[in-house]
Amino acid sequence: MIVTLLLENAAQERFDRLRAAHFPPERNYLAAHVTLFHALPGEQVDAVLADLAEATDRPAFDVAVTGVRFLGRGVAYSLASEDVSALRSGLVASWQQWLTPQDRQKHAPHVTVQNKVQPAVARALHERLLAEFVPYDVRARGLGLWRYLGGPWEPVAELPFR
Repeated sequence: MIVTLLLENAAQERFDRLRAAHFPPERNYLAAHVTLFHALPGEQVDAVLADLAEATDRPAFDVAVTGVRFLGRGVAYSLASEDVSALRSGLVASWQQWLTPQDRQKHAPHVTVQNKVQPAVARALHERLLAEFVPYDVRARGLGLWRYLGGPWEPVAELPFR
């Protein structure tokens, strides 16, 4: 299962438009997203949902969009938030025994708007987006839980902040 941070509608729509314009169409079967955890065990769905319900019992908060990252074969917007870091750290402590090496790594929240393209194509988009970039804030509205289906994701639950 995958856990994502859900963003306010206006931000989600903006990132989705960028992703639709720049992600290879044959690989673009997901909406733009902020992944918090990449691979939790599906058999633990009830425990995960209980922990997510507890984690979302808090007010919504702002997340800073801080920059544009070059990924080598893609581009992402970097995000920063003490609230996201604290929320994720609490879940890491609860889920330590289930975490893959990827989910144990230092977390760098981001929204990928392009991936799996030639480096020159990615570099050109990065330069263009960077030239027009001004930092701004978006509102986090909750957490999403998804089941990975070998490519596409199936929604399991959406848990809003209060």
